[in-house]
Amino acid sequence: MGIRGNNKRSPSRFMRGMALLSGVLLLSACGGAPKDEGIVFYPPLPELPRMQFLTTINTEEDIGGHSGGGLFGSDRESAPLLRPFDVAHEKGKIYIADASQGAIVVVDLAAKKFEFIQETKGGPFRSPMGLFIAEDGHKYIADAGREQVIVLDENNDFLRAYGKKGQFRPLSVAVDGDRIYVADVRESEIEVLDRQSGDVIAKFGGTGVEGGRFQWPTRVTLDSERGLFVTDFLNFRIQKLDRDGRFIRAIGENGNWPGATPRPKGIAVDREGYLYVVDAAFELVQIFDSNSAEVLMAFGKFGPKPGGNWLPSGVNIDYDNLEYFSRYVDKNFRVKYLVYVVNQAGFRKLNVYAFGDWIGPMPEGAQPPAES
Repeated sequence: MGIRGNNKRSPSRFMRGMALLSGVLLLSACGGAPKDEGIVFYPPLPELPRMQFLTTINTEEDIGGHSGGGLFGSDRESAPLLRPFDVAHEKGKIYIADASQGAIVVVDLAAKKFEFIQETKGGPFRSPMGLFIAEDGHKYIADAGREQVIVLDENNDFLRAYGKKGQFRPLSVAVDGDRIYVADVRESEIEVLDRQSGDVIAKFGGTGVEGGRFQWPTRVTLDSERGLFVTDFLNFRIQKLDRDGRFIRAIGENGNWPGATPRPKGIAVDREGYLYVVDAAFELVQIFDSNSAEVLMAFGKFGPKPGGNWLPSGVNIDYDNLEYFSRYVDKNFRVKYLVYVVNQAGFRKLNVYAFGDWIGPMPEGAQPPAES
């Protein structure tokens, strides 16, 4: 894959980058991005760039839409993102769980507008925290306030809700075939539901520090190789399990060094099995080899500047919507996929990055990538 590139890091070198919260390569002379943003690449020289910050989306104006009445005006669809917790996508659209608005915000890239889903047949959203879009286009929303997983169909109409009163307090959900995995912070466990009946077919975890046990499992996601990943928040790690909950390995630990995850939040896995972990303490995203637990690189930084994050929460990988962001891509960079990161505070609520390869002339001082 080449994430490793020529990444012959020493701890001191990586720490200098982390101290700067993953320093950037600024190439302001390159075209394709807004003048006030410039071009931001990760990692910095002397390594070749592997990630480019593209743009930030806060309101409809940021995707070419109109300016309206704002949050308190007459035009509801012009309201900004307030406190996004999770993010997902389908072709032409980005979905954001905005807990403060009690809404799923649909960023319609094709129509250049926002839509807000707040009411369903089963009642209003109260605190939507987790999002998962299945292959059939059904959206699964973990609503901690309603203590349910709500399902919308491919047209975003209410389909059904899972969860009886007091059954769980879900913060995240993932779907695999006929199984629904629900991260329940109340019991520090994963509940596995039958997708058709809603019956509980398995539970695993429970409070503890041992492998396979959790302290506040806040996020759950899947890869294509039968792997299940859980953010074990108060144990400062991500756990990799099999689909039946058997422990495979821990990724991350408490600390302030590369590969530490003192405040892990959103997680996502790309098609080659590399794990993206949002960390709200470092205010950036680290990429891990999920088989070795080795940290490969980091991107993002703290603050309002381009590429910056403030209380980052969710991350999502998108292979489907490159066309809508191509105008931001540097001519010397070939994009493989997009990475969305949502922030609960600050001036950049949805950051859009692109992972890819540098295809231009070798930057001065750069080293060629090592053989994988």
